[in-house]
Amino acid sequence: MSDDRQLLMSAYREFNARNIDAVLAFMHPEVVWANGMEGGHVHGKEAVRAYWTRQFGMLDPHVEPVRVDKIGDGQFLVEVHQVVHDLGGNLLVDTVVYHTYRLHSGLIERMDISLGNPSNDRPVK
Repeated sequence: MSDDRQLLMSAYREFNARNIDAVLAFMHPEVVWANGMEGGHVHGKEAVRAYWTRQFGMLDPHVEPVRVDKIGDGQFLVEVHQVVHDLGGNLLVDTVVYHTYRLHSGLIERMDISLGNPSNDRPVK
C-alpha cells in the first residue's frame, strides 16, 4: 500500500477511535475540511478540532473505508460506509458516501464529501 493510502487508512482508524490529535497530525495546517453535519467547509486544524468536538458531543459516527482509488496526482477518492448513531445508540444513518482528498507533501490539504460517486463519469485509476 502506498504511503498516501496508508495515511488515509490511518486517518480513518484514528477518527473512529476518536483520537483527534492523531488525525490532525495527518493534516496540513491550513486544511480545508468538509463539514458534513452543517454544510460548507471548515478551515485549519483548530477549526476541524472544534467541528469534531461539536459533532462527537451530539453524534457517534463511524466511517469505514471500503475502497481507496488514486484519481490524480495527490488526489484520492475513498468509498466509505458511514454509520451514524445518536448518543443514545439509535441508528440515524447507514449509507455509502464518497470522500475526495487532495494531499500534498504527505499531508491532507482538502477533503470533500459526495453522496454519489463523483468519478462515475470518468474512469478511476
